[in-house]
Formats: sequence, structure tokens, C-alpha cells
Amino acid sequence: VDITIGDGEFFGLLGPNGAGKTTTINILTGLVRKNEGETEVFGRDTVSDYRFTRSQVGISAQEFTQDWFFPLDRLLYFQAGYYGIPKAKAKDRVEELLNRLGLVEKRKARLRQLSGGMKRRFQIAKALVHDPNIIILDEPTAGVDVELRHELWDYFRDLHKKGKTLLLTTHYIEEAEMLCD
Repeated sequence: VDITIGDGEFFGLLGPNGAGKTTTINILTGLVRKNEGETEVFGRDTVSDYRFTRSQVGISAQEFTQDWFFPLDRLLYFQAGYYGIPKAKAKDRVEELLNRLGLVEKRKARLRQLSGGMKRRFQIAKALVHDPNIIILDEPTAGVDVELRHELWDYFRDLHKKGKTLLLTTHYIEEAEMLCD
């Protein structure tokens, strides 16, 4: 696979379930070892310079892999801490994301108490907490209702307008056509 994604581009990986979309993004981000080839983010190797890669990339994973026992706001603060974000800045960023993604009323809920759509919103907030330049959205609208899908599309468009680089994996051709460059 040879992929070059330009700075500020909204790029889509379209394919059916099992086609390797998630594996591809896991290789691109250094989460899975590759057998051969090169992967770079802003010209820097994703394996040897993995800290730089992780500082630049936010991943909204397809699967929910979070601690089910802490409230949402606490999980987002933890995530901010992983990136060394100072407390005051983290507080502002978490508030901004909770508001923008409609999670304010669920801030003290545990992940296991949320609907599928609310869990998706949380995954996106988690990916964005450190304000990354590259945002990877792995099937972000899978299993959500039409209304939430359109809300998320609007948010993704806003991020794109702000100059963020987005990589979307989807098996919905309509979604790829609506969002990607």
C-alpha cells in the first residue's frame, strides 16, 4: 500500500469489513509492527520516532478499549495527562470537548452506562483531547443513528476547515463522498 496524505487533507479509506482498513491505520501509527516498508508522519519515522507520532496523531478507535469504572471526564483528564497537558489547559480542553460532543450531561457517567452513540462521541473526544494535527477516525459512525451521523459529519467538516488532517476509514461510500477530498 502506498499512501501519501497531504497536510490539511480529508482522506478516506473505503472498503468492506475485513478489508484491512484498521490494520492499515494501526501500521501507519506504529501500533502494529510492519514486516517491511516505511511509515512516516510529517517526514519522521513512526517507529523510531513514535513519541513524535503519538503527539501529532489522535485516534478514534473502532473498538472501545477504556477503563469502564471511571467517569468520562476523569478518563479524558487521564488522557490529557498522558500527553503532558497542564491541568488548567486540560480542564478547558475537556470542557470544550464535552460541550461540543454533547457529553456534558454524561460527564459523571461510566462508559458501561452509555449508549453506543455516546460511546462513539467519547472515543472522538479522547482522540482530540491533545489537539492533534492528524485525526484518525476508524469507522466513527458505525452503529450510530442518522441524526448523530450527521452531527459528527458536521464536526469533522469543522475540524477540516480548521486545517486538521483527517483520515477516515469507512465502509459507507456515501460517507466517504460527503466528507473526503
